[in-house]
Amino acid sequence: MKKTIFLFAIALIASAFVTKDHSVTFNISTENSTVEWKGTKVTGEHTGTINIKSGTFTVDHGTITGGKIELDMTSITDTDMEGEGKEKLEGHLKSEDFFSVAKHPAATFVLKKAEQKEGKNYTVTGDLTIKDITHEIVFPAIIEMDETKFAAYAEFKIDRTKWDIKYGSGKFFEGLGDKMIYDDIELKFKIGATANQ
Repeated sequence: MKKTIFLFAIALIASAFVTKDHSVTFNISTENSTVEWKGTKVTGEHTGTINIKSGTFTVDHGTITGGKIELDMTSITDTDMEGEGKEKLEGHLKSEDFFSVAKHPAATFVLKKAEQKEGKNYTVTGDLTIKDITHEIVFPAIIEMDETKFAAYAEFKIDRTKWDIKYGSGKFFEGLGDKMIYDDIELKFKIGATANQ
């Protein structure tokens, strides 16, 4: 009887280690995750948010092996204004001049590689698709994870003109003066995810 109990205990311990070291899929919590953007122009800047529609990350034996985030571009909002100005800007951002959300309601980021540098610091490589145009991007990120939770923070810039967002760009239009909008968009991702049980 004692031998049976001992073997059962050993089996439980072994099972715990297997659970810790196997491949785990983490589902992004849309309530605990945010995407913030900032665009700048000659006369100032605007800030806002974009909702995350869905997303997952895969971790195998402590190594991040894949991931995908889908953004709801129809949710893009401005956070630095109120009233008519806010509504006007949001409508313009959703129009053909910018993100064409009627034709392209979603944007995606597909993680291809997450290289650990030191501690929580990683260099992330992946494909960002906006308006059905895909470009590889590389950026630094802070990532923490255990068997049940995954958290990531990243802050980086993209050149919007690579995704055919050229409105107000000095690279494509002359004589804009103080109407010029700078090409770089700053993005901040804060991701919270839990293991798929």
